[in-house]
Amino acid sequence: MPGDKETGNVSRRAVIMSAAIVPVAAIRSAAAADAADNAQATVLTPDQLKLVEAFADRLIPKDENGPSASECGAAHYIDRQLADYLAPEKDSFVGGLVATNAYAVKSQGKNFIELTPEMQDTLLTEIDGGRAEGFANSRGFFNRFRRLTLEGTFSDPHYGGNKNFAGWDLIGYPGPRLAVGPDEQKMKVTIKPVRVSVWGGGKDGH
Repeated sequence: MPGDKETGNVSRRAVIMSAAIVPVAAIRSAAAADAADNAQATVLTPDQLKLVEAFADRLIPKDENGPSASECGAAHYIDRQLADYLAPEKDSFVGGLVATNAYAVKSQGKNFIELTPEMQDTLLTEIDGGRAEGFANSRGFFNRFRRLTLEGTFSDPHYGGNKNFAGWDLIGYPGPRLAVGPDEQKMKVTIKPVRVSVWGGGKDGH
């Protein structure tokens, strides 16, 4: 888990920089061709969704540089995909959420969403480091959650995340295009963003 070695806090900058490994234009994480057809299906309960939002917002919190992961639609993305091509992962993912909250109650005496951001950071650092007592494979769950948060924040909005293209704006991704003109190929030239899903229609897919 990226963080400040002295404070244990999550490093938003490090998490966002790692988004470079995520193909932002049309990521599907090995999904089938019809992965997003069931666009409105969701599976998480309201309480589970709140926990996902709180968890994701500690990975990419809102600050002066931009919105949080949940504001970018990451939780919505995760919920939709667990109802669709990630359906086989639903039980294990929900189990990880249950274990996260159980560890929060056991170690801090409160539900995860009731903890301060600093306490949540400490808890997630322990989970990522495999130091959460009673939480089997906590590091594996953390890494999977982190990956899905990156996908939901920076992927094509057709899949339910990257609301209003906020994720693309956050990392300076100009959007998909079939061709780039001579002026846009010059050094130190700011490319005008194209805010459209690769699925076309000029809509964000939400």
